[in-house]
Amino acid sequence: MKEVKKQGGLNAEIQSRIGHQLRAMYDDVVRQGVPDRFAELIRKLDGPEAAAAAVAGAILTRTMEGTNASHE
Repeated sequence: MKEVKKQGGLNAEIQSRIGHQLRAMYDDVVRQGVPDRFAELIRKLDGPEAAAAAVAGAILTRTMEGTNASHE
C-alpha cells in the first residue's frame, strides 16, 4: 500500500493516530465532573448579582456612548 503524504504535512496514518489520542484525552476530560468550586462560581455568576452587574455595565456603556456622541 502506497503511503500518501502531503508535502510538508503528516501522512494519514499519523494524523489518524493523533486524532485517536486527542479524542481519548478529551473524552477523559469531558467525563470528569466540574469541581465544586467551579460549580459554585458558575452559580454565583448566574445569580442575581451577576444580572445586576450586567445591567450596570449596560447602563455605563450607554452613558459613555452618549457622552462620546455629545463631544463629537
